[in-house]
Amino acid sequence: MNSATVRNLLVRGMLAGLAAGVLALVVAYFLGEPNVDSAIGFEESHAPAHEHEVELVSRSLQSTAGLATGVLVYGVALGGIAALAYCFALGRVGRFTPRATALLLSGAALLTVYVVPFLKYPANPPAVGDHDTIAKRTTLYFLMMVLGVLLAVAAVIAGRRLAPRLGAWYATVVAVLGFTVVIGLAYAFLPSVNEVPTDFPAALLWRFRLSSLALQITMWAGFGLVFGELAERLLNPKPAAIPAGTAVTASR
Repeated sequence: MNSATVRNLLVRGMLAGLAAGVLALVVAYFLGEPNVDSAIGFEESHAPAHEHEVELVSRSLQSTAGLATGVLVYGVALGGIAALAYCFALGRVGRFTPRATALLLSGAALLTVYVVPFLKYPANPPAVGDHDTIAKRTTLYFLMMVLGVLLAVAAVIAGRRLAPRLGAWYATVVAVLGFTVVIGLAYAFLPSVNEVPTDFPAALLWRFRLSSLALQITMWAGFGLVFGELAERLLNPKPAAIPAGTAVTASR
């Protein structure tokens, strides 16, 4: 793959990330923000009067312009990184079309970058979590994310090396089982974090986590569909239609 193709795919990846960010923004605003507001209300109702903090940025600005800026910038950055990973993966993970490769990459990224750490350290709304442990919790989350990505890459490499001896099906099964076992061991040995207040509404916590998962699914699914279509048109362009009159003249 030459540099011009990589550059074109990078630009298309960033555009696809922007489009996916717009879709995710809709989900975040209508599903996530109401739960954030409820959690903030719970936090304020349980805080002593002298501990109320002055807002440097208003809540209305946070939930509109701030939310849009964060999600869209995240989408563009995600799209650029995923496009570069796509350039490396295309043709190396199997004989898939550019569109199918984009969808597979998006699904794998959703699994390793979000679902794997989410199952061990799920997202929490405001009012959940101790301020003194935020550094520890952030480190554990990113450790789980990096571990998921590295293990996914190792599983793909192992599957490809086992394929000549076991066949594609059994090699895939062995690679997936190995990935699952090692992730399970990481879940078992890494410390757990449970800082949910005893009186925090369980339904609110559940809705917040579901909305967080829905946002990520929308982001990655949107990126995979849009980028897959753009990559397909770039790498496998349809031949230009020949006018009927030109074909008849050429045959004479």
